[in-house]
Amino acid sequence: MKMHDEYKLSELQKYIHYTFNDPSILRQALTTPQLGNELNIAHYEILETLGDAVIKLILSIKLYKDFGVETPGNLTKIKQCLESNQAFRRIATKMKLWNYIYASSNQNIKDSSIISDVFEALCGAIFIDAKEDLLAVKTKIVDRFFTDWDEIVADYSYSPKNDLLELIQERYNITPIIEYQYLAVGAQHNLQWIAKNPKILDQKGKKLLKLPKNLKSNPSKTKKQAEQEISKLIMNWLSKSEE
Repeated sequence: MKMHDEYKLSELQKYIHYTFNDPSILRQALTTPQLGNELNIAHYEILETLGDAVIKLILSIKLYKDFGVETPGNLTKIKQCLESNQAFRRIATKMKLWNYIYASSNQNIKDSSIISDVFEALCGAIFIDAKEDLLAVKTKIVDRFFTDWDEIVADYSYSPKNDLLELIQERYNITPIIEYQYLAVGAQHNLQWIAKNPKILDQKGKKLLKLPKNLKSNPSKTKKQAEQEISKLIMNWLSKSEE
């Protein structure tokens, strides 16, 4: 077990091109709270919280310095695309982080949010181990594994989803979380997507608005197109509800 433990830590350090001065911090970042509570050992929760803040600061600086995003509203909207749980989970999946996580035998790691939590915890662990050096996290993680910069920044333009985000920010003075469910329809070779069951939440996951249950988009070629259509429907509903 000890050999396997050391091998797992060694392989991840090679993969991210960073050698920890204190490997116990890395082990903590890879340990789920459930296993940590079972064995009474340190787990990733505190490092996850720290890592989330570190990533968001790095993304803000990079958007400002490298991409010239100076408008606060634009910065918030683009950051939301880059720092969402879906984005973190996509990166964690690309890194195959489930291969390195310490978890209880009954935990489903690969198909859960745990991998995105561990991704944030890993960033927090590097920050602490590198003596609070943001550059270490930026060069080892952000610059290597965040690959959607150009697409997201170039693609940012007028869209109902952005307008919806801005409207809710102005109305509630917070940055909301907008979630949709997606339904795949049609033949496999011509798959289309319906966005439905929209939710608008605050940063703690509390529902901000009670939306109509029947809101859904028409079948669209991509999830993004379906998102834009249902966002427009929500905007129309909000406009009518104010009348």
